[in-house]
Formats: sequence, structure tokens, C-alpha cells
Amino acid sequence: MDNSLLIGSHVSMSSPNYVLGSVEEALSYEANALMLYTGAPQNTKRISLEKMKIDEAQALLKENGIPFENVIVHAPYIINLANSIKPEVSEIAREFLEIEAHRTKAIGATYLVLHPGSYTTATLEEGLNQIISNLNQIQIPKEVCICLETMAGKGSEIGRTFEEIAYILEHVKHPDNYGVCLDTCHIHDAGYDVFHFDEVLEMFDHVIGLEKLHVVHLNDSKNEKGSNKDRHANVGEGIIGFETLCSIAYHPKLTHIVKILETPYINGKSPYKEEIQMLRKKKYKKII
Repeated sequence: MDNSLLIGSHVSMSSPNYVLGSVEEALSYEANALMLYTGAPQNTKRISLEKMKIDEAQALLKENGIPFENVIVHAPYIINLANSIKPEVSEIAREFLEIEAHRTKAIGATYLVLHPGSYTTATLEEGLNQIISNLNQIQIPKEVCICLETMAGKGSEIGRTFEEIAYILEHVKHPDNYGVCLDTCHIHDAGYDVFHFDEVLEMFDHVIGLEKLHVVHLNDSKNEKGSNKDRHANVGEGIIGFETLCSIAYHPKLTHIVKILETPYINGKSPYKEEIQMLRKKKYKKII
């Protein structure tokens, strides 16, 4: 079994143990990384940092030899920086993203994953420029890196191409505070050929730069390449398949990067312990 793989999953964060409970859940999966939301991803309600048992969580991470950099925070879905039609949407997005960035720092994490946004009834160019304008108006801690996630291209989503993300990164005022989260399901659904992943990484490096890649979401896909649908499948149960996902997980250019599973529950139960074990053993086994 290969224990060198930096692998974890999305974990819950809820009362009464909050971040401590998130770390405990990750450890129960035999993970050495995790991703959490600092509150419900669908709304702006947030409990105070004092109640989140951050010190206990950090102590437990240290006890298990897991660096804080392996804790990934995901920004809530309701943040849409690309909306140029409703100024109030942009204002809420900016304010809330700033709050999430400071909460990320307080947890001890470095990387905050963000969906770039959807341009709704405007144009792609307007949406891209609106994201840049909004990002250039916010103040985030220097210790935090916002990672724009590659998207499947559903509807008017921005981030379906490396060029769209590169355009944003090239125009932000503080580029050191920004990077990329690459989602395997999303890039497959957006039309990239993950079966020739070396070529995809070369393209990424040429357009964006591999030094900007900080997080990988390791997900299978229920859809054919280029479907633009964004429907995750369990590892080895989708179109991408176990062999390809395993080779991505162990790609020599990605060894230092945390991989996070966001795969569906099976019969109401988390699949993450079994999926992590599969990837560590490099051997597929159907989860029942």
C-alpha cells in the first residue's frame, strides 16, 4: 500500500465539534488531507470562529502528522463574482468571499477553492471582466490563496477552458494570492482528453503554468467527454475509470498536490474510506 499519496475527501462540518469533527471524519477514512466548507454552502449563515474547535482540530492534525496545507476550504456555491447584471449580487459575493478568506486563515488552511461564477444573461467577456473587477476590490489575507476551479461548462459557467482561467489570473492585482483547482470530472465534461493526461498537463502548463496548480479534485464522471453536464461518479464507476484516475493521482508532476474526492454516497453511506484504500493499493474494488 502506498501511503505517500496526498489524498482526502470532502468532509462535513457540523455541531458540536465543527472543524475538530471534520478532522476526525477524515482520519476515519485513513486520509491525510480533507476539504470542508466553513458553513452551509447554500447560505451565508456562519457560526463564530470561537465555537469551531479550531485549536483542537489543529492539535489533532499535528498529532497525526498532517500539515495544515492539506486542509482545503471550499467557498460556498452562492458566491457568483461573474454576475454583472445585478450589482447587489456582486456586493454580496465580494463581502462573503472576504469573510470566507479570513475564516480560511483562522482555520490554518492556505487554499480556498472558488467556482469562478456564471455570467447569466450577460456575455462571457463581461462575466470574465466582472470577476476580475470583483477580485480586485476585495482584501484577502496574504497567507490565503484563492484557487479558481476548472468547471464543466454547464450553462454560462466560467472556467470551462484553461484560457478563461488564465485570463482572470493575468488581470488580478495580487496574482500571488490566486491559483487553480483542477477537477478531473469537470475538465473531462468540458472536453479535455483526460485519457492523455500528459498532454492535458502540458496544455495547462503552457496556458496557465503548473506552478499555479495547488489542488486536484479527483472525481469520475457519469458523462461522455465534452458533455458539459458536471455529474460526478464514484472512482472506477464512470467514464474516466479507475486506471486513468489512479494514474492521475500518482502523476509525478502532481505528487506534492493534495487530491480531494467529491464522489457520491453509495446507499446513503460515505465511499471515501474504500476509495482512498483503492487508490493507495492501486487496485479497484467495487463498493457494495
